[in-house]
Amino acid sequence: MGEYLVADDLTRSYGGAAPAVDGLSFSVRRGELFALLGPNGAGKTTTIRLLTGLLGPSRGTAYVDGMDVRDAEKGPEIRRRIGLLPEAAGLYESLTVHRNLELYGRLFGLSGTDLEGRIRGQLTSLGLTDRADHRAGTLSKGLKQRLAIARALLHEPECVVLDEPITGLDPEAAKSVRDALVALRAQGRTILLSTHHLEDADRLSDRVAVIRGRLLAVDTPAGLKRRLFRRLVAIELSAADATAEQLAAGVAGVNSVHRDGPRLTLDLARGEEEVPEAVERLVRAGYRIRSVAAIEPSLEEAYLRLLEASPRTDSTGAGS
Repeated sequence: MGEYLVADDLTRSYGGAAPAVDGLSFSVRRGELFALLGPNGAGKTTTIRLLTGLLGPSRGTAYVDGMDVRDAEKGPEIRRRIGLLPEAAGLYESLTVHRNLELYGRLFGLSGTDLEGRIRGQLTSLGLTDRADHRAGTLSKGLKQRLAIARALLHEPECVVLDEPITGLDPEAAKSVRDALVALRAQGRTILLSTHHLEDADRLSDRVAVIRGRLLAVDTPAGLKRRLFRRLVAIELSAADATAEQLAAGVAGVNSVHRDGPRLTLDLARGEEEVPEAVERLVRAGYRIRSVAAIEPSLEEAYLRLLEASPRTDSTGAGS
C-alpha cells in the first residue's frame, strides 16, 4: 500500500512556549482514511499545517508522497497532490458558488471545458447544482461546507485533508459530509480527517492517531479498544444467582464475573474461547440461556482512557 503522508519527529514551537506538537512520528498509508483525534489545544490543526507544508517545523519534517515539505521547490507539486479543507472555509462570500470554484480552479491552471466539466461534476456529486448561481454568503453553513469540499476536490488531488469538517453542522448537513467521505474512500483517495466526532472516526476510519501535543497512540479503532480494555462478554440468563456466578467464575481464563440481575458479565483473559465452557456449565446446572453477546467498548471510551492516562500539564495556547 505504501505511505503517503509521513510525520518524522515533527515538532513545532511558538516563541518560548512549550511545543504545540512535540516529536510526532506516524504515517498515513496510501488509500486509507486516517483520523486525527485529540482535545482542543492538542495540536491537531498545527499538525495538519505541518503535514501539508503550510507551516515549517521547528524540528523534524513531514513527507507527502516522498517529498519533503521543507523543500521549497516541491511546494507547488505538494499543493497539487493535496486537497485541503481548513477549519475556516475561507470562501469568497460575495461571489457565486460557480465563481468560487472557477477562481480556485484557475489557481491550479485549469481552464476551458476541463475546468467547466470538473465544476459541473463537483456541483452534482455534492448536491450544489441548483445553487451554482447563488452567492456563497447566502448559503447555510452545511452548504458552505459542501462548497468548501468541492473546492478542495476540484483539482482532483490524490490526498484530501479535512480539519473538523462536521463541527457545527446540522444532522442533514453532517450526513452529506459523511457521505462525501465514504465516496472519497471508495475512490481510493488518501484521507486525513481531524475530528471531535468519535463515532464517525470509529465507523469510517481505517486507523486513528490520538495526540495531545505528543503522540499517545496509533492503531485501528478495534485495536485501540482491545489494547485498553479487557474482553467482556455478557451472558443473559432467565434468572441468575450466586451459584451461576460461581460456575462461570470457575472456568479457566475467566478473570472475574459480575452479576447484575439475570446478567453475568465475564472478564476474559484470552478472548472468547472461555465462553462455550461457561455456557455449557450453566446449561448442565439447569440455567436457561437467553443470549450471549460481546460487550464492545466505544472508541470514545478508549480515547478518554488514553487522555486520563496521559494528562498534558503544559499550556501552549497554540490552538487545536
